This record gives sequence, C-alpha cells and structure tokens, in this order.
Amino acid sequence: MIFALAGNQNCGKTTLFNQLTGSNQHVGNFPGVTVESKEGVIRGYKDATVVDLPGIYSLSPYTDEEIVTRDFLLKNKPDGIINIVDATNIERNLYLSMQLIELHIPMVIALNMMDEVRANGGTIKIDKLQEELGVPVVPISASKNEGIDELIETAVRTAQNRQYPRRQDFCSGAVHRAIHSIAHLVEDHAERIQTPSRFAATKLVEGDEPMLNALNLSDNEKDMVEHAVTEMERELDTDREAALADMRYTFIDRLCADSVVKCGESKEHARSVKMDNLLTNKYLAIPIFLLIMLLIFWLTFGVIGSFLSDLLSQGIDFVTNVVSDALTAYGINPVVHSLVIDGVFAGVGSVLSFIPTIVVLFFFLSILEDSGYMARVAFVMDKLLRKIGLSGRSFVPMLIGFGCSVPAIMATRTLSSERDRKMTILLTPFMSCSAKLPIYGMITMAFFPKYRALVMIGLYVLGMVVGVLMGLLLKRTLFHGKPVPFVMELPNYRLPSPKSVGMLLWDKAKDFLTRAFTVIFVATIIIWFLQSFDVRLNPVSAGDDSMLAGIGRWIAPIFAPLGFGDWRASTALLTGFSAKEAVVSTFAVLTGSNTANMSAALSSIFTPLTAISFLVFTLLYTPCVAAISAVRREMNSGKAAVGVVFLQTGVAWVVAFIVYHIGLLFV
Repeated sequence: MIFALAGNQNCGKTTLFNQLTGSNQHVGNFPGVTVESKEGVIRGYKDATVVDLPGIYSLSPYTDEEIVTRDFLLKNKPDGIINIVDATNIERNLYLSMQLIELHIPMVIALNMMDEVRANGGTIKIDKLQEELGVPVVPISASKNEGIDELIETAVRTAQNRQYPRRQDFCSGAVHRAIHSIAHLVEDHAERIQTPSRFAATKLVEGDEPMLNALNLSDNEKDMVEHAVTEMERELDTDREAALADMRYTFIDRLCADSVVKCGESKEHARSVKMDNLLTNKYLAIPIFLLIMLLIFWLTFGVIGSFLSDLLSQGIDFVTNVVSDALTAYGINPVVHSLVIDGVFAGVGSVLSFIPTIVVLFFFLSILEDSGYMARVAFVMDKLLRKIGLSGRSFVPMLIGFGCSVPAIMATRTLSSERDRKMTILLTPFMSCSAKLPIYGMITMAFFPKYRALVMIGLYVLGMVVGVLMGLLLKRTLFHGKPVPFVMELPNYRLPSPKSVGMLLWDKAKDFLTRAFTVIFVATIIIWFLQSFDVRLNPVSAGDDSMLAGIGRWIAPIFAPLGFGDWRASTALLTGFSAKEAVVSTFAVLTGSNTANMSAALSSIFTPLTAISFLVFTLLYTPCVAAISAVRREMNSGKAAVGVVFLQTGVAWVVAFIVYHIGLLFV
C-alpha cells in the first residue's frame, strides 16, 4: 500500500512523517523546506509506504510544489491519502482538504495540534467533521506522538477496505449546475486519463490549463465548457475562480460554525506578537540578527566548538601515533606506512577534527529554525532582496545554502517565478556552505586564534554582500523585471523539539562522516600518490620533485597576484573542486602535518595577509562538483553550469585581489 501525506506548509507534516516512519528527515519551521517527495515505511506495516509530498495550499498547478503533489496524486494513484490539518487554523487548512476529497481516493484527516487547541480552551466536534466531510478524522499531536497509532490503524483500514469519501459535492446553485454539466460532457475523456470526472470538471471551471490539455477536448467541447462557465459567471456576477473559492469557503464557514468552538487568543500567539514587535522591527531586525549570528560564531569557534575540536584532535593524533608505531613494529613496507599515516590519517583525520565545530554550529542554527525565528529573518530580508530583484522567498534557499549548496539549489523549485528561480540559483553558491568551515577553522586557528569568531562572521557577511552586488548586476543585465509578490505565513514561536534538533545534528554528522570516508578518503589517496611519486613513478623524498608539485607550479602563477603563489596553496584549491573539505586534507598531506602541528606548517605557506586573501578566495570560488551538477540539472543547461564555475571563480579572484592589495597598503 502507498499513502500520500499531504497538507499545507508549516502544519507539522514532516514531523508527522517522522512519527509515522521513524525517518531522519530534516524538520524545518519555515515554508518550503520539502521540495521533493520522500518515502518511508510506516512502522508496524512493512507493506505500507508513506510519501511525504511538498506542502501546498491548493491543487492548482502554479508552483513546482503544487505540480509535484498533483502529479503524484493523479498519476501514481496512491491507495490512500493522509491529509494533515492544523487544528489551530482549521478554516484555511480545510480548503485543501475539500480538493483532496474530490480526487475520490480513500482518505483520512489527521487533525494535528489538538493539544494546543485544548490548552487554549477550544474544542472541535470530531464526529460532526466526519459526518459533513465524509472521511475519517483522527485528532493527533505529531510533536507529542499523540494519536499516531490510531491514525495509522485508521489509514490502513480505510485503504484496505477501499473506503472512498462519501461526500464530494460541496457546491450548490450555479456552480453546481456548471460542474455537473461539464462532468457529464468530459466523462469519457476523464476516464481515459484515469481522473475523476467531477475533479476534472471542477478544474475546468477554475480555468486549469494543464487539465484542459490533458483531456484533449474537441473545439466543440471546449466551446460547451466555456459556455457553461460563462453562464455561471453571469448568474453569480463574479469570475470563475472566485466563484468556486467563495463556494468552498461558504461551506467551510458553516462547517466550522457547527463543529468548532473557538478559543481565545493563545498564549503562544500573544507571545509571538510581542516578540515580533522587536525581532521584526524595521530598524532593529537586521542588527539583532547579526548580533545573534555573532554570538553563535563566538560560541562555536571561540568557546564550545574549539574546545571539543581540540579534544578530538588530540584523540586522532593519539590513534595516529599508535597505528604508526604498530606499523613500524610489524615491519610494514615504508610506502604502505606513508600511505596510511601521511595519507589517510593525516588527510581524513585533519577533516574529522572539525566535526564538533560543524555540529555545534548547526545545533544553534537548528534551534533558530525550529523556534520559528528564521521565518522572521526571511520576512525581514524581503525588503533588502527586492532591491536586487528578488523576494524574501528566495532567502529560504539561500539560508539552506549556509548548510549545503546542493539542497539549496534544489529548494529553488519552491519559487513560482522562473526568473527568480534562475537568479537565486546563481546567487546561492555565494552563501558560505558548511563544507568550507574546516578551511576557515584551519586558517583562523593558525593565524587569528583570538579573533576566530570575528573573522568567521566577516566571511559570512562578505559572502552575502558579494551576493547582493552580483544580484544588482544580474538585475540590470540578464534578469530584467520585477520579483513576484512575497506572501509568507509566520508560525508562532515554539520551543524547539529536542527530537527534531537531534535528528538534524545526526544528519549533519552522518553526512560529514560519509563525505570524509568517501570523497575525502579517495581524494587524500590521490593527493598522497601524486605527492609521493614523480612522472616516472619513482618515489620522491622531497615533495618539490613530485607530480603534484609540477601541476601546482603550472597553475600557481594565476594566484600569485593574490599573494599565495605557493604551489601547495594552488593545488589545495584545485582539489577543493571535488569537495571543499579536501582543501584541508590536501594541506595535511602536502605539509606532512597532523592536526597538532598544522598551524606551524601553514606559516611557511601564508602570512596573515595572504591567509585572509586565501580565505576570501575560498569563500567565493566555484562550488564543488556536486553543486555544479545540481545547477546543470535545475537549469537544464550545461552552459549555465560552466558559466557558474567561471563566474564565481572570476568574482573570487577579483575580490581576493582587491582585499590583498588594500591590505598591502597597511602592511
């Protein structure tokens, strides 16, 4: 059995998905976090799969989210629908429920956040809802795991018994007559594409172009459809879309009046309003955001993360020494010894030492996200982004870009405007991804140990500033026009869920470990090989005679004007194209350093000024190959992907050049 999990954005859908399946999917508290359908096996039922569909407000195919959801429901024909409804905002949520019922698929409504309704003195008559809607309704609290077992049993029973919605006709009068006549007209066409005739008729009344094309009506039939719609509009004195929306909301208003006892303003909402007066203030919002981020960076790189990373580094160095002594004692071939110690342990170990830093950073960011604060940041950023031709909705992918550019680029699917989507894809890689954190940590630890937090936030701000400037340039050249209006629901502030935060941290740590023992592991071995042998495959005692040195010297002149013309620095940047963490492992292999003496080794390659120049270039130059592949896929253009590589590398070179030569004036 296959179930579709559908609902509005920010109604607890992904939290419910995790409760149903035990999946470790990231749970966010801002709209648009789910951009692809995700699957999981329902606990207790090995043959039952649930698909988490993107959060939407209707089945009209205006955005990619709505298209993904609608296509899955119409083409994949799930055995059942689990429709999650926010009980604290039931009127708006039921609008989608009514459209889902029209699909004539076995369905159960999961009435979420009932704990909040009860806490605020409200009640909902479940039996009345079931009677009027014609589908089972199960009260739940996804965040507290209440009612989940009953929901699973009800959903499975409904699907197994093929229990279809008992009621599909929510309309009356002129709207009812128009839908009825069109449904009869297109019945054969709808059957051919395996779509309920009433749903098809409803979409035609709304003027749904994809449905009209799918039905493949004759010109005469199209004229008859338009005639029926015109008669309806004339009788009601309103347009086609408004007529259906008014009819649905009239039914919802009557239903809620009979079955919902309104509670007073919730404590959560009242508290959120007071907090928003400060946190979204037009003068204070951005300074507060920057102060919060500065505090997070200080805790991450100056207090907690630094302490934990140092402990892990000592542990890695201890294990390295033990393994080295064991290999020597057993008389292992010196080449193999060098591969294991100078290659694998030096390269992978240097990257692993930064896991605590990344986990601590994302611990704080996940708290901000899960609490609802990041949704406010997107709202606040709307005014700034509009000046570069984007809306606040583009901030969501950019925010994800601080974690990883690949899902961030994929998240642009939530943008309804093709212009905004392409522009956001080009700007998102300027946001510093977490894979660059080990590079920042390595350099700042060596040259700026007392000012690590300030240097870090300076890099992040610089990335955003360059992104803004590039946005202004793109707006005046390739992407003329205005951004689409930005409408966003701001959820109430909530205490972050420990389970949600824990799962996010595990995801980040697992992803980092996976990269360390796959991409970084392979890159480290390749770097060690190129560093240890010359072009005739003879072992070399000095790295300057190796194949890698030859490659590095060939490209080093490109970076000489930036202050770091050393072949080791240029080689490290080259390996960073596979994965940014590879820059750290490359330096470890090239300098023969472990995590303890890396700082001393780097002082032979950089000065504090050239280290800053290197950091700036690393911040802005081409994203990794996985991100470039995502650009090619999302923009459906290999030229665009290549263009991103040259654009970002060119921008990085220019900005690093400016920073370095301004610095020379003060040195």
